[in-house]
Amino acid sequence: MISGWFGENGELFFEIELIASNGDCFPVEVLLDTGFTTGFLAINSQDLDGLDWSLIVREIEMQTARGDALFDLYEGRVIIDGQELIVPVHVGEDLPEILIGSQWLDRMQLVVNKPIGILTLETVSSAE
Repeated sequence: MISGWFGENGELFFEIELIASNGDCFPVEVLLDTGFTTGFLAINSQDLDGLDWSLIVREIEMQTARGDALFDLYEGRVIIDGQELIVPVHVGEDLPEILIGSQWLDRMQLVVNKPIGILTLETVSSAE
């Protein structure tokens, strides 16, 4: 389970780690964007420097809150809730925050109780 915190305007923030191709880990603050429904992670192109992740697809058009934008898709490695995972990463211009998308909610449980300050993400196992 990872604990998060609330931003000044009620945003939901967490810390995850990005893993560069050489194995270096970089802890980063990420914003959970429930409007980002088609992906796991979105970062600004300048944040890609030093990670040396592999390009999967160039110039995917996506609708954002600011209108249509082009993103490149990379294969990224992250650590979230103690687990190292490989996920597709949308890389674009002018992203003010590193975003995690609502795709994580297919794998993780989000618990929010703002009045008492509880904000957590936890990996859930499927009961099969």
